[in-house]
Amino acid sequence: MKRKITLLGGGSWGTALSKLLSENGHEVTVWLRDEEQCRTLSTERVNKKYLPKVQIPENIVFTSNIDEAVKNAEILLIVTPTQMIRSILKQISEEYKRDKIIINASKGIEIGTMCLVSDIVNEETRNCSFAVLSGPSHAEEVGLSLPTAITVACDDKDVAEKIQDAFMSTYFRVYTNEDVIGAEIGGALKNIIALGAGISDGVGYGDNAKAALMNRGIVEIARLGIAMGADIHTFYGLSGIGDLIVTCTSKHSRNWNAGYLIGQGMSKNEAISKIGMVVEGIPTTYAAYELSKKLKVEMPIVTAMYDILENNSDVKETVNKLMLRDKKEEKL
Repeated sequence: MKRKITLLGGGSWGTALSKLLSENGHEVTVWLRDEEQCRTLSTERVNKKYLPKVQIPENIVFTSNIDEAVKNAEILLIVTPTQMIRSILKQISEEYKRDKIIINASKGIEIGTMCLVSDIVNEETRNCSFAVLSGPSHAEEVGLSLPTAITVACDDKDVAEKIQDAFMSTYFRVYTNEDVIGAEIGGALKNIIALGAGISDGVGYGDNAKAALMNRGIVEIARLGIAMGADIHTFYGLSGIGDLIVTCTSKHSRNWNAGYLIGQGMSKNEAISKIGMVVEGIPTTYAAYELSKKLKVEMPIVTAMYDILENNSDVKETVNKLMLRDKKEEKL
């Protein structure tokens, strides 16, 4: 079924998903706050900054008028950095942010409030169905129509299946899941572990160290998720281990790249500037650290990452502290 879908945001992920949805026959609009960028994308049909190898279909509409973009949309797809989502939703007129299906394709936790995106959407919209699109999915590969599998998590099975139908294609496979919290936590916190993986590689540690980091990282992610009401099985799936693997091992990953630069001696701000895009793992580290304290969940890797980012702790000394913690059994 053809649907009217508006994407809030037009970075790499927004560009790739708008192309996919357009190819699937939907009426696609992309909202961008920058008028000049809208004009450029409308005429040149290529996102030179983020996905220069991807041709944007002619029938995708770009606009900088947010009310115009969303007023007739059945589905709103959020593809902006997490820390911007609340302010963007506040810009939409009340009459246009009701009774929609809202899908979040960003991955993070709001600093200060420690809200998940589902919480933000619940607070800022009315009578909307919420879903999470998460899993191992680099925009660079989706934009080139390379095989990808992801999860859509929604507590309403009928809505989840509508979204599944909208996104499924010959190269984009979609599974459904009812565990919204688990999908959100898995997608957000894997970026912290990916930062750590990049730091490990940047310092010069080997595969053993990265494998241990990833394995114990998913344990910490699941531990926090369970404390927030998630299903442990979600962390075995695409939005858990799947997303963690791709983000920790691929040079497409901006979080891995930022971590690598930090491991090579750059400050976090220098690394962010060098990457030139939002590195979600950095603000998420701060939010997850506060959440772990609030919920009294033991998260030594997250704490170590917080110390490196906030206190400029020496990486090798921090690793030594992790390695020399009290002996324990391997368990969740």
